[in-house]
Amino acid sequence: MSRSICVTRVIKMNVTLKLGDCAKKLKEISDESIDLVVTSPPYDNLRQYKGYTFDFETIAKELFRVIKKGGVIVWVVGDATINGSETCTSFKQAIYFKELGLNLHDTMIWQKSKMPQNHNRYEQFFEYMFIFSKGKPKTFNGIRNRRNVEAGKVARGQYRDTDGVVKKTSSFRKTKIAELGLRYNIWAVTPCVSSTERVGHPAPFSLQIAKDHIISWSDEGDTILDPMMGSGTTGVAASILNRKFTGIEISDEFFDLAKQRIENPEDVLPVKSTQSLLEYEEW
Repeated sequence: MSRSICVTRVIKMNVTLKLGDCAKKLKEISDESIDLVVTSPPYDNLRQYKGYTFDFETIAKELFRVIKKGGVIVWVVGDATINGSETCTSFKQAIYFKELGLNLHDTMIWQKSKMPQNHNRYEQFFEYMFIFSKGKPKTFNGIRNRRNVEAGKVARGQYRDTDGVVKKTSSFRKTKIAELGLRYNIWAVTPCVSSTERVGHPAPFSLQIAKDHIISWSDEGDTILDPMMGSGTTGVAASILNRKFTGIEISDEFFDLAKQRIENPEDVLPVKSTQSLLEYEEW
């Protein structure tokens, strides 16, 4: 490491950036002080990350320690294919988080439009988004933007019992189906491929993915952590959404990149006014 800078505070003291190995820097964070973790770690050495590697088990233990009761960890990860077989690293990591005492609250899918292909199997278009919680999630602001095809009709109070028989719910109150329903847990979001978003980082995170998870699992004023922040995308989204942010990055180059983007979030998005940044749905 060519510099000794440990902490830089920017944006009215609501952002703390730490330069160094997150396995060590996480130890500087107080117990149960983080509301939400949103991160996408480098996995299976698919890209050379400046020669750095990360100690997954130590990082997982530290994340378990710093997350609040009811806090959530969003772990976005995929698997490499080696000698014709997928590594299952993602599932091994999910099992380890569960062994630490976290709940696997949801297994979500990030459906992409562009990924490297082998062309000897069906085309690959997704990564996992594991949602871990320390007990029951304390916050869920579900995004409702799925149009119901039966909007306006009266909902049917029915369910299937364990034998598969359809029965009516005796206590069901007749209600009309809303126009917009809760989003499904498969999110179709194009990866960052534009020149404005691919800013010198080999794998920039999606702003829309970061934004939607921050909205879903936290409230304004909560503290968001990205222990492997890369180009700082989670911090950009957290700043715009009025959350506090703590980011850790091991690479000097990417640390500077993240700092610049988080300090100037309006330069990252395709719209410029503060109001339109918050209203713009597809970041």
